[in-house]
Amino acid sequence: MSWVANVMMSVDVADSASVEMLSEWLRKDAPRRAQPQAHGVGFLKLLTTPGTNEWGGWKHPECEVWAGALNHADLDALKQRVFETAWREPNLVQLLVMDQQEGFFRMWMIRDNELRQFAPLQPDEEDEGFYRG
Repeated sequence: MSWVANVMMSVDVADSASVEMLSEWLRKDAPRRAQPQAHGVGFLKLLTTPGTNEWGGWKHPECEVWAGALNHADLDALKQRVFETAWREPNLVQLLVMDQQEGFFRMWMIRDNELRQFAPLQPDEEDEGFYRG
């Protein structure tokens, strides 16, 4: 059985190589949730290349967005790796994560030398009345 986490990242174009290195770490070395002996959980793909832009609208996005569906990823290890990466523009790094049983993305950004969750904090899927049906 799989456990999928949807992950998206937006970074400054100057940090493309850092995301590529992060993607290789995810592919080969990232630890798996509850399986410390296993490594490799997937990879990130650039979604905003001009030639293959799949977004709607008449213009190409003016940002870099990477995404991947990770299998059994240790998300705490991923967040730590993102935080520890030597980004050229750390204030522009955005990490969006939607874990298997979550219904929306959580956004993480680097501020004041720490990785912080910005939106949303509450309510979440465990709160009574979150789901209407």
